[in-house]
Amino acid sequence: MSQISCQGATSITSFAVFLCDKIEPALRKAVFERMAKHIAEDMKNQFPDFRGNRANLEVCILRYLAEQENFDDFKKYLTSPKQFFEEYIERRVKSHLDGNGRLKEFLDSSLNVLYGNILPAVSLSTKIVKDRKDREDKISLWLDEFCRELAEVINLPRSELKGIEHQEVTDIEFLSSAMAKSLTDLRNRLMKELADADLSSFSRQPHTILAEHFSGCWEKCRFCGAVCSNTMQNHDGDHQVVFHRPQALTGFKWHGTDHLVIDICSSLVASDCTFRFHDDQQWTPYRTYRDAGPPVSTWRILPDSSMQAYWKWFVSHFRTQLEDLYNKKFQGKGEIPEAWQRITKQEALSELDRL
Repeated sequence: MSQISCQGATSITSFAVFLCDKIEPALRKAVFERMAKHIAEDMKNQFPDFRGNRANLEVCILRYLAEQENFDDFKKYLTSPKQFFEEYIERRVKSHLDGNGRLKEFLDSSLNVLYGNILPAVSLSTKIVKDRKDREDKISLWLDEFCRELAEVINLPRSELKGIEHQEVTDIEFLSSAMAKSLTDLRNRLMKELADADLSSFSRQPHTILAEHFSGCWEKCRFCGAVCSNTMQNHDGDHQVVFHRPQALTGFKWHGTDHLVIDICSSLVASDCTFRFHDDQQWTPYRTYRDAGPPVSTWRILPDSSMQAYWKWFVSHFRTQLEDLYNKKFQGKGEIPEAWQRITKQEALSELDRL
């Protein structure tokens, strides 16, 4: 580590420059960490999507999917829900920040707040140390106090400052003004450097922080693909959902036909129907579905014939795409009821919002 050997004012100035060089990477890192958290909080405040729990976010995503009417997006949501949630959040964050100077606002705000915490640390350390007649190693004591004051603001390890702790700086008050000057230079330098920052500059992305707020169990029902609604990952007890979906969404068909199953799991467990996942597997009555073992045995599926209008609309609207995707047909026992075909998108969304 380089040593500072010059004396007097030059020594103090060199000390301040050296210390600010050490502060710079820690401050830069802290700026981005603070910005990421601030942006995530701002998204929660600004958008209804992110104000509630994951169930609320899912309603917003289903609304978005219906409005876009893009089957490929639906397919990604149905097959990889966790990935789709994360991409949706990332897209909303980027859209919020792009093109309106908002990222620069967050940058300026974060840098100013952190800078505003460092300056008082300089003053307080100076105040504590300047009248200590009992200590000759005032600069070492000043560094102790300075690092302690900054501990909650930036990560500046005291051990990295060993090379300057033995400097004979007697004019502590001049040190304070020299630090103020060097910190102003540092702030201006960072402001200029970070003016062109974008989301790629973050080590921890704002959308990642936001996504963590909506983490939980992502286990999918083996029959219909609905995602477990438990808000805890690796939770105790069974997986469950409020509403199951038509099994056609995962390509289930009636045995011996190419007819898709439009029934939902929660109505089938009250029926006399049986199922199997592979040709070599035994048939299992839906009533005793747990006998089939994992993964279905880890689910709690209560008898319930309630089906969301949303999925009735979806099946009717994307009938052809679903048939092409699974190379099966909505015929026979899988014939789409006429009543489903009369459901409008707005009716489906209105029910979704009420639920």
